[in-house]
Parts: sequence; structure tokens; C-alpha cells
Amino acid sequence: MTHAHTDGPASAGIVRPRSASRAGDVALIAVFAALLAAFAMLPPVPVGPAGVPITLQTFAIALCGLVLGPWRGAAATGLYVALGLLGLPIFSGMNGGIGVLAGPSAGYLVSFTLYSLAAGFVARWALRRFRGGKLWAALFAGALGSSLLLNHPLGILGMSINADLPLPVAAVADLAYWPGDIIKNVLAVSVALLIHRAFPDVLRRRGGAPVRAGTGAVGSTGTAADAGRVTGTGTVADSGTAADADR
Repeated sequence: MTHAHTDGPASAGIVRPRSASRAGDVALIAVFAALLAAFAMLPPVPVGPAGVPITLQTFAIALCGLVLGPWRGAAATGLYVALGLLGLPIFSGMNGGIGVLAGPSAGYLVSFTLYSLAAGFVARWALRRFRGGKLWAALFAGALGSSLLLNHPLGILGMSINADLPLPVAAVADLAYWPGDIIKNVLAVSVALLIHRAFPDVLRRRGGAPVRAGTGAVGSTGTAADAGRVTGTGTVADSGTAADADR
């Protein structure tokens, strides 16, 4: 009877954190999708022959991946894009609807989710391995590299198709966005590190140990066998492998 009595609460204790974790994930995805929409509301600055504007959207997209990790970051960005394509006026210039895919910005818009996904993978990897200046440099290189490999090429392709520009002309027009992109990624990395230091469990392990941006550590180095071990002071030792990293 004693075992029957204690097993019930223990099982319930396992379910509740998972439910709370899912609810927290949904809340973070919604908050960052709303953040993307808010940055898109700021006045755009049209540039180049196709008139594709400079906005702060790419700052928020990089921030989604760097803070939330690949899957939640991509989900937040995907939610934002989906709501905009459904007609909500949350794209740059208060635009919305499927018609934006016929505009010169279509390629950049299509790349948003991939950009956030790639930046998130880099963040998840770097936060487990580096600290200090090395961590900042790794995050910046990953975020900017994701932009240059995904956001810009797809944007060039979109301008070439929808604005009827030759690819070389579209590529030259895209160069106007590079200085601002570098600045926005510098800001995104700096803000992301502040968030990780203030809330080290935002990008957490499934085993429960947070990713710590300030120290570069991810919990203890114990094995899975140590998961249930209680120390002399009554605290449970951290456990798990690096493969258990969160989204």
C-alpha cells in the first residue's frame, strides 16, 4: 500500500513539468511571433531598384533563433509568416495576404523561417561549448552566416523573378542590405546573450539543466545513472548528455 501511494504522485510529478514545458513553449513562440510583427510595424526604408525596404524584421528573426533555439525559433517565425500570408497586416509597411509573394520582397520573406532555424542550431551548439568572447563570436558568425547563406540568396532570387531583374543586378542591389544586416546581427547576439544570462533556462536541456551563457556550462558532467541520486544536502545532481539539448 505504501508503494501504491507514493507511485501515484511521482507519476503525476513527471507529467506536470512536461505539460508546463509545452505551455511555456507555446507562450514563447507566440510572444516572439508578436515581437516580429511589432518590429515589422516600424517605418521601412525602401532601397534599390526593386524598392525592397530595410526593416528591423531580420533583427527579430535572428533573435528568435538565438534565444529560442532552432525548432521554437522556426515555429515563431513560421507562425508570423503564416498569419501574414493569411491576411493579417503584419508584414513590412502594414501589408499582408498571399499577394506579397508576388512582390520583390518574397524571397526574403520565404527565407525567414530557414534563417531562424539555422541561427537556432548554431546557438544551441555554441552555448554548450563556449563562453565569453568566443561565445559571442560563434553566435555572431552563425547568425550572420545563416543570413548570408539563406536570407540573401533567396532574396536575390525573389527580386530577380518578381522585379524582372537580371540575377547580377539583383545581387548588386542586395549589397545595400549588408551593412545593416551586420549591425542587426551584432545587436541580436548582444541581446540574446543578455537574455540567456538573465534566464538561463530559456534554452534548456530535456534533463532539466539550463544552458548557461555566462559560464559556457550545461549542468554537470554526470551520467544518466546519476539522475536520481540525492546528495547529502538533499539536492539532486544534474544529469544527461549533450544530445539531450532542447529545441
